[in-house]
Amino acid sequence: MLVPAADDLLASRARLAASAAAERRRIERALHDGVQQDLIAISVRLQLLRELLGADAGPALELLDELQRDARGALERVRAVAADTYPSLLDARGLQDALREAARAVGVSVRIGAAGLGRAPADVEAAAYFCCRALFESAGPGAGLTVAIRDSDGALHIDLSGAPVEVAAARDLAEAAGGALTVDADGSVATTIPLSQPSSAR
Repeated sequence: MLVPAADDLLASRARLAASAAAERRRIERALHDGVQQDLIAISVRLQLLRELLGADAGPALELLDELQRDARGALERVRAVAADTYPSLLDARGLQDALREAARAVGVSVRIGAAGLGRAPADVEAAAYFCCRALFESAGPGAGLTVAIRDSDGALHIDLSGAPVEVAAARDLAEAAGGALTVDADGSVATTIPLSQPSSAR
């Protein structure tokens, strides 16, 4: 087994750290600019509603309808931010359903073949999910991808083909989980993640 050079490991870890920091900043902006502003607007309208109820119920009911729409919109945005951070669907229904939802969210068409695939350890499924999601996002909206997943030789194997993808982020994620990612001459991507994770990859 080839051992990556120390410089390569350092560069990979640096990219992971930068990616994690950027993701945290993105989540912070989404919470501040989206959810927080929605909740402030709801608070202001509630105050207006309180004032209107004493005078005329008609405008108050209209404002109540607006509040309900705002609350639904805020809830959807909170769910979207939570799903970006870690998809609850992954724990509840497994890798295939979580990947289908990830593809839908980024506008990618995906065919997933995983006949007979059972559940893998949670950290393995999470690593596989985030690797695939990084590839989906790099393919861009409208891309058509095929993903084949199998469990053999003590590892989860994921083969992705169908559209050009950027692999740097996915490779870093796979390597952080003790796995590997390779790109064939035709552009197809093969990712392997061990089912037994070394402690350094958790």
